[in-house]
Amino acid sequence: MGALIGEMIALSLMALALGMDAFSVALGMGLLRLRLRQIFYIGLTIGLFHIFMPLVGMAVGRFLSREFGSIATYAGGVLLLWLGGQMIVTSFQQEEGTSFLPHGAGLLFFAFSVSLDSFSVGLSLGIFGARTMATILLFGLFSTVLTWIGLLVGRHFRQWLGSYSEALGGSILLVFGLKLLFS
Repeated sequence: MGALIGEMIALSLMALALGMDAFSVALGMGLLRLRLRQIFYIGLTIGLFHIFMPLVGMAVGRFLSREFGSIATYAGGVLLLWLGGQMIVTSFQQEEGTSFLPHGAGLLFFAFSVSLDSFSVGLSLGIFGARTMATILLFGLFSTVLTWIGLLVGRHFRQWLGSYSEALGGSILLVFGLKLLFS
């Protein structure tokens, strides 16, 4: 019983760490003009990716964990750099609107880039034989809720920042992309 509680605490802490990463990135995304319905779907999509990606990672297991772990981190960094750069460039254009919209393929691309870390963690957890169902449910729950919170906080700050909010959001994504590449 004690081992089960210890494992659940460890998995919850990992889920919190991955969810905080999603929260941080969602702060930047929340600076876009998002409706509450969009915020709901973005959080849900990121949560589903945080279920799917570690599940795939756990299935792949030990063999690929060393090689693919660093590649996934670099790919996530590059994707966030691209998204951040796109948001910054768009913020300086005269036309109203944004070229990156968090729906359809753009939302899937964003959710994929945010959940790459959970794939790497899933690889590691697959090695140690962590409880699959508990892992993916905790990862999905924490990332969904923390993404919603990040998007709502970012949305609130958008009102204060006006037209500079998209550039700030892009800068936040750039910083996290660089963090992934150089950490």
